Amino acid sequence: MRPKPTEYEQLRGVLANADEPLTAREILSLLDRQEAFESAHRVATILGRWADRGDVEVLKETPYRYRLNN
Repeated sequence: MRPKPTEYEQLRGVLANADEPLTAREILSLLDRQEAFESAHRVATILGRWADRGDVEVLKETPYRYRLNN
């Protein structure tokens, strides 16, 4: 049995495949298992925490956009 990927790993996978920074709503729409996330707000919360650690960059536009720091 394969372990379930963490929420961050799921989001990281979407961002890794993106050609450009994405909004939380765009990320949510691209997830295979959207039911794991209640809303785009949940996506933004998780990515914000990882941004504090330096793994994700938050582009403070309207709306915020996210991309991985390489």
